[in-house]
Amino acid sequence: MALQPSIMIVGGGIGGLFAANALIAHGLRVSVYEQAPNLGEIGAGVFLTPNSVRHLDRVGLGPAVEKWGARVGASSRYFRHDGAPIAPVQVTDSSGWNATFGMHRADFVGLLAAALPPGVVRTGHRCTGFEQDANSARVTFENGAVAEADIVIAADGIHSELRQYVAPPSRPVFHGSVAYRGLVPREQMPHWPANCWQMWLGNSKHFLVFPVRAGELINYVGFVPADQEMKESWSAPGNPDVLRAEFAGWDPRIEDLLSKVEKTFRWALYDREPLPTWTKGKLTLLGDAAHPMLPHLGQGANQSIEDGMALATILARADRQTAPAALAVYERLRRERVAAVQKGARENGMRYDSSSSYADLGVRDAEITAHASFRRRLYDHDVVPEAQAAAMELA
Repeated sequence: MALQPSIMIVGGGIGGLFAANALIAHGLRVSVYEQAPNLGEIGAGVFLTPNSVRHLDRVGLGPAVEKWGARVGASSRYFRHDGAPIAPVQVTDSSGWNATFGMHRADFVGLLAAALPPGVVRTGHRCTGFEQDANSARVTFENGAVAEADIVIAADGIHSELRQYVAPPSRPVFHGSVAYRGLVPREQMPHWPANCWQMWLGNSKHFLVFPVRAGELINYVGFVPADQEMKESWSAPGNPDVLRAEFAGWDPRIEDLLSKVEKTFRWALYDREPLPTWTKGKLTLLGDAAHPMLPHLGQGANQSIEDGMALATILARADRQTAPAALAVYERLRRERVAAVQKGARENGMRYDSSSSYADLGVRDAEITAHASFRRRLYDHDVVPEAQAAAMELA
């Protein structure tokens, strides 16, 4: 067989680092270029669901997830804003496998990076350009460096520099909401459960809480309508007093939790319309560079992990000559699924915020209850058998 392709990943976030782990696990040569001077994430949580945890297990990261994560179980619930229960949350796949974890983003990036061989990740490389020819693909960086590879994977986020070389220009779609995020040490609230995911739903707002860092920290996210200032800003420090005022009069458990908040950050919520293409020649998109989505299904990181596993599975069956065709196979496999998840996240956000179409909250509550079947299908999905079958096209 001809030589396997060399692979460059641009972006050292969750998607890029997991893809590097998956590619190396399949015996491929990988380098990762990250623009920041150091790997890291701001302090906030990420929710890992079974459709991605099975792939973390496959590349040997299951024990690290167990160590750093907080396993979330069957006591997870939806509530109305005043604490009245709505429905349980489906947190397992249909086989009953409960592999659902709250993770601190910094912990997750750290364990993904720690699993890579020394020298794979190169920080301080901000991408500024791309070109390709029949022989190779080249990425230029702000520091003057130029790197070459047979294949380039753009995992550089919603503001991807490399997307312009693949797809026509498009604008992020603002959805009129802001997410306040932060962490509270559980030692300040020892009565708070450390094994469940909880969400409260109200008029134009909702509030989510789940544990991270083996239950040592309580991660909260408060979703509220955006003010004019936030429409012009992707993220910014938030005012804890403003956050407390937004949820005043809600379930006393929320007011109690927010009384402990000393620092919070705000993120404006954006996604993009599904792209018509992810791939051009030796360049393809992954994760938020390809399909940024709203957080209302908790699938942003999970879908990027699915991307990485699918891409590694397919590229492992390619050589230098067939690698561009492998990227096209990957795109065909993934684009329809993630477009459906993007759409589902938008729809779920409307339910969570009790939009005008839910004048009867009983209808909203019934849909929330029925949504467990959608989550089960989402979590049941295993991209590996699909990717193995799709890779047969390369034979």
